[in-house]
Amino acid sequence: MPTIQEILQNMDYGPAPESTKEANAWLDQHERRFGLFIDNAWTGAGAETFATNNPANGKELAQITQATTDDVNRAVDAARRAQPGWVALGGHGRAKILYALARLLQKHSRLFAVLETLDNGKTIRETRDADLPLAARHFYHHAGWAQLQSEEFADYRAVGVVGQIVPWNFPLLMLAWKIAPALAAGNTIVFKPAEFTPLTALLFAEICQQAGVPAGVVNIVTGDGRTGEAIVNHPGIDKLAFTGSTEVGRIIRKATAGTGKKLSLELGGKSPFIVFEDADLDAAVEGLVDSIWFNQGQVCCAGSRLLVQESVEERFLAKLKARMDNLRLGSPLDKSMDVGALVDPVQHQRITGLVQSALAEGCTVYQPACELPADGSWYPPTLIMGASTSAGVAQTEIFGPVLVAMSFRTPVEAVQLANNTVYGLAACVWSESISLALDVAPQIKAGVVWINTANQFDAACGFGGYKESGYGREGGREGMLEYMTHLSEDARPAAPVIETGKARIKASDEGNPFAIDRTAKLYIGGKQARPDGAYSRAINGAGGQFLADVGEGNRKDIRNAVEAAHKATGWSKASAHNRAQVLYYIAENLAARADEFAARIGAMTGAKNPEREVQASIDRLFTWAAWADKYDGLAHQPPMHGITVALNEPVGVVGIICPNEAPLLGFISLVAPALAVGNRVVAVPSEAYPLSATDLYQVLDTSDLPGGALNIVTGSADELARTLASHYDVDAVWRHDGKAEGCAEVERLSAESLKRTWTSGGKGRDWYDNKQAAGRAVLYHATQVKNVWIPYGV
Repeated sequence: MPTIQEILQNMDYGPAPESTKEANAWLDQHERRFGLFIDNAWTGAGAETFATNNPANGKELAQITQATTDDVNRAVDAARRAQPGWVALGGHGRAKILYALARLLQKHSRLFAVLETLDNGKTIRETRDADLPLAARHFYHHAGWAQLQSEEFADYRAVGVVGQIVPWNFPLLMLAWKIAPALAAGNTIVFKPAEFTPLTALLFAEICQQAGVPAGVVNIVTGDGRTGEAIVNHPGIDKLAFTGSTEVGRIIRKATAGTGKKLSLELGGKSPFIVFEDADLDAAVEGLVDSIWFNQGQVCCAGSRLLVQESVEERFLAKLKARMDNLRLGSPLDKSMDVGALVDPVQHQRITGLVQSALAEGCTVYQPACELPADGSWYPPTLIMGASTSAGVAQTEIFGPVLVAMSFRTPVEAVQLANNTVYGLAACVWSESISLALDVAPQIKAGVVWINTANQFDAACGFGGYKESGYGREGGREGMLEYMTHLSEDARPAAPVIETGKARIKASDEGNPFAIDRTAKLYIGGKQARPDGAYSRAINGAGGQFLADVGEGNRKDIRNAVEAAHKATGWSKASAHNRAQVLYYIAENLAARADEFAARIGAMTGAKNPEREVQASIDRLFTWAAWADKYDGLAHQPPMHGITVALNEPVGVVGIICPNEAPLLGFISLVAPALAVGNRVVAVPSEAYPLSATDLYQVLDTSDLPGGALNIVTGSADELARTLASHYDVDAVWRHDGKAEGCAEVERLSAESLKRTWTSGGKGRDWYDNKQAAGRAVLYHATQVKNVWIPYGV
């Protein structure tokens, strides 16, 4: 007679198929041919269509219209016409419609879940229990933001017409992430679902009609990359929101450079899953299953890099392999299945090729013995061991059910390995020591860190990445700001016309080896430094009189300044209180020399009241010193049993091209906020009037500012901006000298490393106006939000 243990070991889940009757009836109702949804009406199927297939068996589900450029034009025109009325409806009016959309998603949740599984291949458990509840949650949450908009975002307006492009891995959830905040803020939308998975977006169009969404507010156009390209390049689009691959994100950044379009990018990832020796190993294994084999690993934030402490590595991998052996792979519509089908054969080919490359490099590959269905696109859960840190599978986003494992010895090494990637989307930290976990989490360069949990999401908590994982956030207050523009931007003046670059560039010693060089040098690493090229430029006053020579910095000088900035990590680690003290001290020392600085400004610019600019600069330093210890984060309470702490972190090393107008005040207004929140800065002062910045060297030396926190390189704004934008170790570039083409070039060049940019776009800024040059709107550019999820009782 078998024992109870033997009986339990032999037990297996029976089949639990989900009915497709309702979903097939909906498809049949449309004769399995779909047009576009524009201006609240359906078009007929287009002249060109393509099939969307069931990944589990390869069978065609429906024919979908390939939208043309003319279709996109009509959708944008409809959105433009509808936008004023949508704004005029008011926050409460928009909130009611968002609420109605949330209720309809809940009402039809089973239909949406089945249709999503048919079209995408993910298991019905995931669509039913994760995707649909979270999609509805986003509409509920943003109905609340719409209701509160007039008081919570009183200084902001809607951007206008928004183009949104989403991938195939979370079709409906990505739709909710994008559409809900855009509608709440008062924007109208042209939305493109992925060509592999358009069906739930088309069903959503129907519930927009039922919810009373006004004509033109939501337009849905289907198609491949050609449709996306038409949206990206359309001059009537005011903001683009894209989720997808890093490669396409680069293309979009280049295409939008200089257009003035607002842009948010949520791109790829290679997220670390860190397991310390004191972790609950069984819980960590379950978290890892949810992290890498959820949605077949087709998740941008999947924990695809396992970093396990060496002392428990063997034991943890044994537990992991045993768990892999028990994962159930089969029909996604069977409620007892753990792993579904890949979205398309092309994805299968890519994953197979990467795993084969690991084998060729000598790695060990473990796959459980499981029978794969004969039809459709299937790939077994896979564990790769023995890969080097530079191996292709350790660095490339595989986007499939493939985990790469490696070990570490110390927390320091764990952080180094975690950050050894061009991506920075998410991370998991597993440890029973909350002190250790909370020490490690801020050191990881990622936008989301989960502690003792994985793949948690909520509409109240922002999601988004660092580095080549993109910029911008989905969800939370920061997610709303992605779809809004500060009202002060509408009041900005035209860029002033200031002649620069006409002064004679000369060798710094004028050819006399015995001459005394009195050239104002560069300021790098807390010390004055001669320019690498040994060239200088004469600065003449408003009346044409010679005032001084300044160093003409070049690419090598920028390189040295960036290196000095990276070494000054102590400034970022210093307390906000200490940073505030230093800024106050700079203001105090500037005030002591106010007459000298006023005289210099008057001589350079001919300003009739230069004292006003100096006093405004002192006031502005006080403002940013005050903000240093007050720009706090938030603590969210998501539905999970725990909290999510949203931390405002410095961006890193910021290159700043300062304006020519108000040369001292403009410099202070940009450099001081970046320093206040812990960034290190490489600043290029006014090309026309740089002496206000070079005169600051002694002020900085006597104000306890650590060497390397602020580096100043004088010279050509165009040349130095080009170098900063191309530098892979610069995390953001701000350009505010009013040159339209120069700003566009910064945006284009930044695409290679996907660094953040903030440019004037060919307009000026009233540097005396606090709304245009001070406050939260500036700090938004100087920080990035990291959300750390901390569960209770686990």
